[in-house]
Formats: sequence, structure tokens, C-alpha cells
Amino acid sequence: MNTWQEHFDTETYIYGTAPNEFIAQHYDLFKGSKKIGAFAEGEGRNAVFLSSRGFMLTSFDYAQNGLNKTKKLASQNNVHVATRLTDLLTDSTPVEEFDGAIMVYGHFHKKDQFHVFNKIMAAVKKGSRVMMEMYSEEQLAYKTGGPQTMDMLYNAQQVLQWCNNYQVEHFYTGEALRQEGERHSGLAHIIQLIIIK
Repeated sequence: MNTWQEHFDTETYIYGTAPNEFIAQHYDLFKGSKKIGAFAEGEGRNAVFLSSRGFMLTSFDYAQNGLNKTKKLASQNNVHVATRLTDLLTDSTPVEEFDGAIMVYGHFHKKDQFHVFNKIMAAVKKGSRVMMEMYSEEQLAYKTGGPQTMDMLYNAQQVLQWCNNYQVEHFYTGEALRQEGERHSGLAHIIQLIIIK
């Protein structure tokens, strides 16, 4: 059963239509990039934002309802976002296709998190930037969004180790205020990274 397909089966955008604040603050680092991949992108708010800034976006998600809402939001903003129905755990994904990539709150079990990270890194060309924001394990105590199970949150030390083979431009773990629709609301504990392949 695809629970995200059910979550997104609503007229409202459950995470809102505005981009994640981290992406909005740092997207100019993608300057000079052309094609951006947005992974586990859900309803498309970040992809549409980046497309409106002149980038060519491809949005990956495994919930068709989320991709349908991405298309609708793109149309409302007079931009184009390509969509690919993709299960990041089992489906093949592009190799060195993109000039940059993002993932915001990709919810995966711990055993799958590094696998997804590696797929995203493989999808970008050498010299490309990748930006991610995820909920840390500490988020469990905040109760302001995200999975309510430790197994689907991220360990900051582990994530930093994943970055060992890349140039780290930005790494942060700590508190941040997030107001993103009905599912992310209030003070949260997050992990952010910007790395260059």
C-alpha cells in the first residue's frame, strides 16, 4: 500500500505551496546549473519554485497523486516541471544526468537511507551541488512534523560520514522554525547539507 498516494489525495497541498526555506535561501548556489533533479519531491513545491527561477526541473516521487499536484502547481505558476513516477528504493534512476539535485525530508527507513543518498549522488554530474534538508533523530521529541518513529529519522553523524567523499560547503544540525502546510509546523530539529560531487 502506498500511503503517500493516500496522503496526497486531497485538494489542499499538505506541505503548502511555498518552497522549503533552506532551498529558498540557497538556491542561487545552483547558478550556472541547468538541469536539477528533485528527489522524493512530493507535491512539487520546491521543484516549481526552482523552475520559476529558470532551472529545468525533473521531479521524482513514487506517489502519482503527488506528481499530479506538481503538474497542477507548475501550471498555476506558468512553469514546466517534468515528472517521473519512481520508487527510489527499487527503480533505476538516472546516472550523471543532472547539474544539481535536492531532497527535502525524504522519509526512508534507516536501512534504505544511504542507498537513496547514493542514488541521488549518482544522478548528478561531477562538480554538481546537492542540497538536502532532513529531520534528525532529535525531531522525535519536537512533535512538529515528520515521521513519529526513530527508524525513519536521520542520524547527523551518519549523514556527515556519507559526505566524506564530497566537498562539504554547508552542514548544519540543530533547530529551525518551519511553517510548511499542516504537516510541518513549528520549531523542528533538522539536518542540512550542501555538497559538491
